[in-house]
Amino acid sequence: MGVSSLANAEDVTPDNAPIAATAQTPLSESLNPVTDTPLVSELPAQQAAVPSSNVTVNLIGRLVQKGILTQAEAIVLVQQAEADAATAAQNTVLPPNADDTRVSYIPEVVRNNMRDQIKQELMAAAREEKWSEKSSPDWTSKFRPFGDIRGRYESTVFPQGNDNTGAFPNFNAINTGAPFDVSGNQFSPQYNVDQDRQRTRLRARLGTEIMLGDSFNGGIRLATGDSNSPTSPNQTLGGSGGNFSKYAIWLDRAFLSYDAGPGDGQELVFLMGRFDNPFFSTDIQWDDDLGFDGLAVRGKVRLNDQVSSFFSAGYFPVFNTDFNFASNQPAKFSSTDKWLSGGQFGIEWKMTDELTAKFGVAYYDFNNIEGKLSTPFIPLTPSDAGNTDSTRPGFAQRGNTYMALRDIDNTTSANAFGTKYQYQYYGLASQFRNLTITGKIDYDHFDPVRVSLIGEATKNLAFEKGDVAGRAVNNFGAAYDGGDTAWNLTFLVGKPALEAFGDWQASFGYRYVESDAVVDGFTDSDFGGGGTNVQGYTLGANMALSRAVRCGLRWMSSDEIIGSPLSTDTFQFDINAKF
Repeated sequence: MGVSSLANAEDVTPDNAPIAATAQTPLSESLNPVTDTPLVSELPAQQAAVPSSNVTVNLIGRLVQKGILTQAEAIVLVQQAEADAATAAQNTVLPPNADDTRVSYIPEVVRNNMRDQIKQELMAAAREEKWSEKSSPDWTSKFRPFGDIRGRYESTVFPQGNDNTGAFPNFNAINTGAPFDVSGNQFSPQYNVDQDRQRTRLRARLGTEIMLGDSFNGGIRLATGDSNSPTSPNQTLGGSGGNFSKYAIWLDRAFLSYDAGPGDGQELVFLMGRFDNPFFSTDIQWDDDLGFDGLAVRGKVRLNDQVSSFFSAGYFPVFNTDFNFASNQPAKFSSTDKWLSGGQFGIEWKMTDELTAKFGVAYYDFNNIEGKLSTPFIPLTPSDAGNTDSTRPGFAQRGNTYMALRDIDNTTSANAFGTKYQYQYYGLASQFRNLTITGKIDYDHFDPVRVSLIGEATKNLAFEKGDVAGRAVNNFGAAYDGGDTAWNLTFLVGKPALEAFGDWQASFGYRYVESDAVVDGFTDSDFGGGGTNVQGYTLGANMALSRAVRCGLRWMSSDEIIGSPLSTDTFQFDINAKF
């Protein structure tokens, strides 16, 4: 309420109004220009004792700025100060003075308007000066923390009839440990194929996005895990030594990005470091937890209101030999550098208001990922190295065809003509160059329930069955019978996002993944125990318990495609919380 409003109120003011001002001081000069309240310095000596709401408001504002009071507390105190000032003014009786003139009494409605105006001014100042942000340093606003915690019960059941006679060697255990002496009378490390197991598992991830300004961003994420496996951050409770021992934390993501896109539904983002999968894909090609190391770019271009194109490309180091390899020899071996280069192009098409499709075609080229036969030598101890030992996979699951890496000389008595000292490592028998097609169709006729169909098919164009068969040590039936093709199809129905209690999703999927269709170390780590040479179905359901918490069930049933019989049934129950 301004001065003019107060002047109009004089016409209805009683003659015995208790507030007085000197005749030499006009009313318009006696009021604070912000709050329309009398200024203490301009009142007569007798009136100076009357509390000033202007001083109180300024003091309260200063306390809010320093974080001593909250905005809500400040508004309550301002209202109380105005009420006290009005009461004191009404109770003050001044002695008559010939030079005094009468000033109007301020009605209750006017005081209420004054209070509302002060409240609005305080809120405007709070927004402009960001009072609520003064309690923390400015640099904290650049970080956006996030994370998730997942508890899982997992039961793995092996039906009767699996071959437990030594038909499933664990090549990953051999290659990540001492070489295996094939001339001995012991089994190599073997996968479990006949004893059911129950496990409780934990996945915890904590990270932050970092807003660096000028279109630069960064990100860091830490995660749990039984090992440094690229495909599983699960930590088995009671594992890693048991007895309530602590669990390891791994660097799961660390990257910088630059967004050069124009916005408005279009993007062009450059990535460097360790980041999420930049490709549109399913888990038969890349496991959901897999991170990519290296350089990548992804973009999206809107062609019209119905169609957009997207693309991704990258160059990723898969392996680099230890700098001092071989550590027990003065003359070192040359490094084995393994690389993945990949590119993808696709479209997103809004065919109708209820039907949307997304399709992508990708090409993935692995360079030097296959094993290579060494120069002839005799490893007299497990620590003797061959010059191609570094071509073995640094991590593998199971299913790919393997070859012996060491060309051991068995023509001398040094190793009893091949009857002892046959220490061996194993590498991938095939090269890998994948042509992959991925698609998804969303149907929203039953909104808010969505029906989706998701599929992927891939072929390893580098697979040469005849060449691989000549060096294969596994994947035999009556003869070597490896394959190069994989596909899956999943039907999904439910809410697109689980955001409130009762939101649900259900799915059914089938997959067929031949032995050398994809690199077994990077495909799904859950189905069939992880890896390739598997076929079967998955049945699942999820439901939101709250906006941040959901639970889920999944049943997976798999069978080997070639080789000795092996069936696996896996049940998982999850509770997952995100923040």
